[in-house]
Amino acid sequence: MTDALVLGAGMAGVSAALMLQKRGWSVALIDRQAPGRATSFGNAGIIQSEAVEPFAMPRDLRSLWNIILGNTNDVHWRLRHLGPHVAPLLSYWWHSGGSRYRRAVEVHSALVARAAEAHAPLIAAAGAESLVRREGFRVLHRTERGMDQEVAVAERFHADYGVPHRVLSAEALARAEPGLKFTGVGAMHWLNSWTISDPGTLTTAYAQLFAKRGGTIEIGDAETLISDPSSGWMVATVNGLLRAEHVIVALGPWSGQFLTRFGFRIPMVRKRGYHLHYSGQPLDLPLLDADFGYVMAPMTRGLRITTGAELTGPDAKATPWQLERAEIAARHLVTLGAPVENSPWFGTRPCMPDMLPVIGRVAGLKGMWTHFGHGHQGFTLGPATGEILAQLMTDRATAMDVSHLSPNRFHRCDVTTACVRSSNRTRRQDAMAALP
Repeated sequence: MTDALVLGAGMAGVSAALMLQKRGWSVALIDRQAPGRATSFGNAGIIQSEAVEPFAMPRDLRSLWNIILGNTNDVHWRLRHLGPHVAPLLSYWWHSGGSRYRRAVEVHSALVARAAEAHAPLIAAAGAESLVRREGFRVLHRTERGMDQEVAVAERFHADYGVPHRVLSAEALARAEPGLKFTGVGAMHWLNSWTISDPGTLTTAYAQLFAKRGGTIEIGDAETLISDPSSGWMVATVNGLLRAEHVIVALGPWSGQFLTRFGFRIPMVRKRGYHLHYSGQPLDLPLLDADFGYVMAPMTRGLRITTGAELTGPDAKATPWQLERAEIAARHLVTLGAPVENSPWFGTRPCMPDMLPVIGRVAGLKGMWTHFGHGHQGFTLGPATGEILAQLMTDRATAMDVSHLSPNRFHRCDVTTACVRSSNRTRRQDAMAALP
């Protein structure tokens, strides 16, 4: 019998499967489609060693007002879809300041510090070195004010976390990227981040490595999961039923809704993002246009533009307004070329209100574990947090305190009295931690 079922074959699910497999577990990876075809397919392809502090919601009135009025391309929202987002967004705002945010930074920075070293052996074993560059990426600024703010952050990151960077003048940026028609006031070059020319293919390569090592990959629907008295858990696949003592929920943005079946209410800010490839290849390294909230990244299929966050309904039609604005801005910077696809790709990022992923054992449900909620950093953090989950599942000590990652930290559970007691205890602890 299989030891563990992993529901979801994105970077988080594939990484968890590989880390358990490394410890001798028999693992089955289940998804409705091939590995790496959902959110892990549609990102900017950067393993972000510089992203040591999670992205907090702005708390100054000017920034919030610009978001409300739609003056920024970083966030787009639609009033008729805003209702379900309100409570998680208020919690996100609450966790973006004071001791709550400092706690998130402490945990998140420790995870990011392990990101590249967790990817490295998988890249080598999967034979995926040709997809990877280790030369960083750049952030272009159009105003002195924006550049000065970026420099201040970079200097603090270097002092506090040892993150290396290089400040480029407009002239230096023009020499580094001769395909740019406009170089603003210069750019920040974050030196240690790794860039991937096809993030979906890297995730697929990891899945193929898992299969080569004896792992099982099946097409199936997580919604068929039920508890099984004889084995623990059972799920239906196109090749029949699979049973295991343990199950890992790694369904990304669908994880919260899935867990409601088991009595859990885990809040999530679901941010939709878009990308489209263009035939031009004018850039050497990915470039973030800070003033317009998008990334241009040279990819296998062309130059990919990836947008920020759209707050919309899970089943709402595509409204690529941010992508359209990004394309206009990008054509002032580079010779973009024609779109490669007929329509843009879009997917949803699972962002938790406290900006930390959800990793650990689910209280009250024997053998159920979680590995989701990485926000914008699932591609970066998947192997590092997969390693932590595997350590927890094999009763080994983790390299860091992971109590703040537990799925029981904020959920409301209707399953068992023991689970309710655990949830209440967690709420009391969080309330005490929030006191000044």
